[in-house]
Amino acid sequence: MPDPKTLLPLPTATFHILMALAEGDRHGYAIIQGVAERTHGGMKLGAGTLYRSLQRMIDQGLVRETDTRPAAKDDDERRRYYRLTPFGGAVARAEADRLAALVKLARASGFLTQRS
Repeated sequence: MPDPKTLLPLPTATFHILMALAEGDRHGYAIIQGVAERTHGGMKLGAGTLYRSLQRMIDQGLVRETDTRPAAKDDDERRRYYRLTPFGGAVARAEADRLAALVKLARASGFLTQRS
């Protein structure tokens, strides 16, 4: 497996997509909804951004398309489902560590105060 740090820093959309897929396999619209919910509407992925990001992420080995589908009554056969790969999880963890280190530096510099 390549060094996950070689892909850092991640584009914001990529990191949010990885976090959405960490919860389980999802189709595109469910990813869009998950990101919007997690960010309380602060980040709204458009379909173009999502699918360009997903294609790049597939090429990088971060996610893969999966044939596993929910029960037929809960599914639309036109949907494509995506799954986080082990490498994608490692890259997401490396990005989270990078961001945590930045927050630590911001606190030390007085730019961010500790929450109670």
